Amino acid sequence: MTQTARVEGRAPPAIAAYAFSDADFQVIARRAQADFGLHLTAAKKDLVYSRLTKRLRQLGLADFTSYCRLIETPDGEDERMQMLSALTTNVTHFFREEHHFRILREQVLPPLIAAARNGGRVRLWSAGCSAGQEPYSLAFTVLLMCPEAARFDIRILATDVDPVIIGRAKAGVYDDEELKSLPDGVRSQHVVRTGDGKFSIGEKARALVSFAELNLMQDWPIKGPFDVIFCRNVAIYFDKETQARLWGRFADLLPVGGYLCIGHSERVAGPASARLENTGVTTYRKSAASNADRTSRPEKGISR
Repeated sequence: MTQTARVEGRAPPAIAAYAFSDADFQVIARRAQADFGLHLTAAKKDLVYSRLTKRLRQLGLADFTSYCRLIETPDGEDERMQMLSALTTNVTHFFREEHHFRILREQVLPPLIAAARNGGRVRLWSAGCSAGQEPYSLAFTVLLMCPEAARFDIRILATDVDPVIIGRAKAGVYDDEELKSLPDGVRSQHVVRTGDGKFSIGEKARALVSFAELNLMQDWPIKGPFDVIFCRNVAIYFDKETQARLWGRFADLLPVGGYLCIGHSERVAGPASARLENTGVTTYRKSAASNADRTSRPEKGISR
């Protein structure tokens, strides 16, 4: 799954082409939850059927029971990723939820850029980056405020669980239709038209972003702290217990004063709400350190 992806839409009722029992659905739902945090309720059964029948046809399987046996075996790891891609839909575009980028421009980035110009370290994380529009939007925002950003220690980490979607993000090639969501300054300075109805991301923006595969449900080999974390429209597809753990893990990687931006339908709840103060529309700031705060020293792991 891309972790900016979502299970959405209303599927047509299941037809009799493949046997699909409630027990089969529960196997798939448990596997999606355990591996990726995806919360599939019984109301999604017809949707799951309609999304996965193509996989059964491609694999030459006779029924969902056979498919369930496959995804439950060690040899089914690749198919579990295919299953996730089939069950989720990427919904993203450049500068989505623009209020977060306004907060970056007006409140968050000015002191961080000033610190970088004085030799400081600045780190931003796009967690669940999908096809790359979000981290490149972060890079564009930094560059519009600090054109010489490459001279300083400013880096953006972009992660997603889906290796295919990470490949697309690294390629940084998009349809011209997406140009309309880019500010004039970005279009003129940081994209390259390829002449075939597409454009690519310019080198200055690419230089600021590092991409890596990461499953938010597993251990994070992440080097912190991060001054800003974007994880938007991801947690809404997890159950409340998983959401609460995720907010706490993000809080651990933020310094006091660091920002967390989440999706329009998401809210921080659980123990982390004592550390993350709501400072704007789906924008949170870490308000105080705790004895368990691990951000005072970098952790080993993904870095640039």
